[in-house]
Amino acid sequence: MSEQKKNSTNGWTVQENGWTVPEVEETPSNGKVNVATVWLDGCSGCHMSFLDIDEKIIGLADLIQIVYSPLVDIKKFPGGVDVTLIEGAVSSDEDEEKVHEVRRNTKLLISFGDCAVTANVPAMRNQFKVDEVLNRAYIENATNNQEIPRFGLPRLLRKARPVHEIVNVDLFLPGCPPPSDAIYFVVGELLQGRIPDPKGKTRFGA
Repeated sequence: MSEQKKNSTNGWTVQENGWTVPEVEETPSNGKVNVATVWLDGCSGCHMSFLDIDEKIIGLADLIQIVYSPLVDIKKFPGGVDVTLIEGAVSSDEDEEKVHEVRRNTKLLISFGDCAVTANVPAMRNQFKVDEVLNRAYIENATNNQEIPRFGLPRLLRKARPVHEIVNVDLFLPGCPPPSDAIYFVVGELLQGRIPDPKGKTRFGA
């Protein structure tokens, strides 16, 4: 299939390589690309790997603006986000609500790491009923205060699920976690207006 290239109003170009990619149409007020990262049911290792880009982050800072992330002190997911990386499986009603909100407000959505791509470690509980999981965590394994909390916690879904089973995902970046070089490659390719192919840069369980 031949590649098609679209021009967008903020200078990006988006190549289509056999799948549909949402075109970036809005220009950020400061000329930078709005990037968000989200942490659902995961260990935060993918975000730690993002930070392991180290001094290369300085170069990215000239081109992108982090508008929402556990790495910054912003509480509400904004509108008009160009790229969002989601770490973690969708395991609770809160997670499910969040991914729908992110999808509505994001132009290009990336499943970030194996838990987002396959549900991975969080899905180990899927063979058990939710009541069995809660009983194991709060009763059988507890020394004190053996009680299952009924208030103040999100409701667990029957199964932990990968992000693409809940909303449409535009790009998959596997790895547990993805290496920092792979993350930098993907972000860099997007900033150059190309859809990155992470094959050879990372793999499941890498």
